[in-house]
Amino acid sequence: MTPKAEAQDSRFDLLKWLLVVVLVAVGVVGNQYFSAQPILYRVLVLLVIAVAAGFIGLQTGKGKAFFVLAKEARTEIRKVVWPTRQETTQTTLIVVAVVLVMALLLWGLDSLLGWLVSLIVG
Repeated sequence: MTPKAEAQDSRFDLLKWLLVVVLVAVGVVGNQYFSAQPILYRVLVLLVIAVAAGFIGLQTGKGKAFFVLAKEARTEIRKVVWPTRQETTQTTLIVVAVVLVMALLLWGLDSLLGWLVSLIVG
């Protein structure tokens, strides 16, 4: 891209981000202003405004980069080998057992130290 085209894109990006901010502000202020209206209508209008703001945001350079990042992250998540139900259950039981053993050990140590201090203090 030529420097002139990049500068023009960045100018338009600034305008697009300004429009996104205005849409979000309209949504917040409008939700406050129309607080007497049923919540369903306000939520539907807020959803429409959010979709419009998101669409405009995705048209910017940073928005396009974010979309590419999200697609790549989704691809990477598909590569993850998730544990089976049996592995998850076994790991959970091991963690619960270790926590119980440590709780008993700490309770016993606390009781012993409390007893020793009470002997010393009298």
